[in-house]
Amino acid sequence: MDTTTLAAFLALDMLLVFTPGADWAYAISAGLRGRSVGPAVTGLIAGHAAYALVAVAGLAVIVASSPAALTALTVAGAGYLLWLGWGVLRQPTVPAAGEESTDASRLQVALKGFGISGLNPKALLLYFSLFPQFIDPATGWPVAAQTGLLSTVHLTACAVVYVAVGVLARTVLGTRPSAARAVTRASGAMMIAIGAFLLVERLAV
Repeated sequence: MDTTTLAAFLALDMLLVFTPGADWAYAISAGLRGRSVGPAVTGLIAGHAAYALVAVAGLAVIVASSPAALTALTVAGAGYLLWLGWGVLRQPTVPAAGEESTDASRLQVALKGFGISGLNPKALLLYFSLFPQFIDPATGWPVAAQTGLLSTVHLTACAVVYVAVGVLARTVLGTRPSAARAVTRASGAMMIAIGAFLLVERLAV
């Protein structure tokens, strides 16, 4: 895999990572609740890493070539995104000063993050639709090695951006309840919009 291909992937990947969605909303929520954003981000990255393992195993190319499988995964993720978005709109997160998390709650935070990113349609589309476009067996690199490299780039980008989002939410929005409520509601509305778009787009195929 040459540097031009890797740079093109990184540019497109960063564009997707910087697009607010379910992962952003969860990182913001973790920051506003006064907890360390570490468990939340760890869970989110673990969900993406699970997809990375599947992709390295070669299943990404197989699923991408199976419209029915990709449709089922996308519909499941879109439905989950709609449910999460409605929950955020109904009960927007506000700063909770001084709230400390226990070991059990940190685990729950991480597990929820895993579920959010594990069913995130953006992650589904990234691994099963975008990755195959940047993998070229003719380069001499094993497909698994190329997929592993792309996955490493993506996971690193996600970790950096999500930590920054969570920390900024805590420092910038933590003392502004009305602004925090507006941001979380906007995130919820965006999740619903993305979920609805994916459902319409996928079911119309």
